[in-house]
Amino acid sequence: MRTVWVTGDQLNRRIGALADASPGDTTVLLVESEHALAAGPYHRQRLHLVVAAMRRFAEELRDAGFEVDLRRAATFRDGLDAHRRERRPETVIATEPTSRRMERRMRDAGVELVRSNQFLCHRDDFADWAADQRSLRMEDFYRWQRRRLGYLMDGDQPVTGRWNHDADNREPPPSDGSWPEPETSRLDELDDDVLAGLPVNAWGADPVGWWATSRRAALSRLGHFVDEVLPAFGPHEDAMTTRSWHLAHSMLSPYLNLGLLLPDEVCDRVEVAYRDGDVPINSAEGFIRQVIGWREYVWGLYWLWEDHAEENVLGHDRPLPPVFSDPPATDMRCVDDAVGGVHERGWVHHIQRLMILANLTNLAGIAPGELVRWMRTGFVDGAEWVMIPNVVGMGLWADGGRMSTKPYVSGGNYVNRMSDYCGDCRYDPKARTGDDACPFTTLYWDFLARHREVLAANARMGPVLGNLDRLSDFDDVRSRAAEVVDLLAAGRL
Repeated sequence: MRTVWVTGDQLNRRIGALADASPGDTTVLLVESEHALAAGPYHRQRLHLVVAAMRRFAEELRDAGFEVDLRRAATFRDGLDAHRRERRPETVIATEPTSRRMERRMRDAGVELVRSNQFLCHRDDFADWAADQRSLRMEDFYRWQRRRLGYLMDGDQPVTGRWNHDADNREPPPSDGSWPEPETSRLDELDDDVLAGLPVNAWGADPVGWWATSRRAALSRLGHFVDEVLPAFGPHEDAMTTRSWHLAHSMLSPYLNLGLLLPDEVCDRVEVAYRDGDVPINSAEGFIRQVIGWREYVWGLYWLWEDHAEENVLGHDRPLPPVFSDPPATDMRCVDDAVGGVHERGWVHHIQRLMILANLTNLAGIAPGELVRWMRTGFVDGAEWVMIPNVVGMGLWADGGRMSTKPYVSGGNYVNRMSDYCGDCRYDPKARTGDDACPFTTLYWDFLARHREVLAANARMGPVLGNLDRLSDFDDVRSRAAEVVDLLAAGRL
């Protein structure tokens, strides 16, 4: 008998080494590493999701006739060694892992690795594409993906003649908008057992059923999203509101990252809904772009740029401030809502991640690794391959533009335009100075001034930097920014 070692983010019989496995010739090994679970420290809902999904997948495999060795061990290596001693497999095979650390562990342990099909663009294929590019623009990769995969295509051209409908998807939240409620799952004895066994350093609220922990439940979430939510996804995908934490977002990324769903089946459902006339093109295209474009682009960059996590071109070195603690303590309504959402659910949508959490971190000069660690351990979809490119490259521009052409920084006016946070906030998004000035606005101008020399080489930043010379209160802004940074560090903002 051979053993196929399945990690907690490969929970699907169609993935890699399990794709051609049958109960008669394969034992499946799953290891719950106590060291890995306690290493974060991780959000309780992140740990619960992974462990519960592993245990339910083990049950599904047993029901299908497989011999399954699901074991708790001090480390992954201890679990593998114990399995080898007890079961004496002829060979141990695994699908290529989703992190460099796990790949090194498996190779060092003599595990045979087979090519992964968990993504639609294998990392080697991405490297081949990248080698032919003058610059690695996501839009170019996305169009290449569309052509070779055939999604929303009419021959060699996009179905509407436009590749990208993003310009149609930047509406603020409607004043009277209502959003379909996400599906939930009832927790059972398995969930209770998982929660009872989590390490004592886990943080955040306990799960209440937002996150599916089986393939059946994940497929149900997919159907609900496509049928009930996706038609409204496009126009307001960049909006933020206190009236809904989920809006029309899919919330499918945790299942894609764990293998409970695969990208082709997700995109196939969206394609059919569009072709049947049930979903407008801006919603269908916007979502498919997130899956086959942005998600797989980030995956490819993680493997292509081994040094990406160490980038810090702006020299930011401050520690993560208390506002990121549990629970958050701040008068900034937008930050309170975003950080509170992470602690309550282990998730907020991509604009809150980019334009609230990363924006604040960047403007305040927080070290990139601090935010990478917090997001990687705090989000239910927070894999290392997700967070390093998204935070270092996109969120913080710490790589100096290798990934994004300009920093995604803004003052309070952007938040005011795209949300309803500012109306009842004590801070004024239009003010740059004074005790009631929005910290985002103050720090935005200070950020531009601090990094003017570095940013001046970026053609897209020229007009913005030119506005610095027009500020009549420039010195007062810089002085207030220093106060804001100190207040943020002291947890008094």
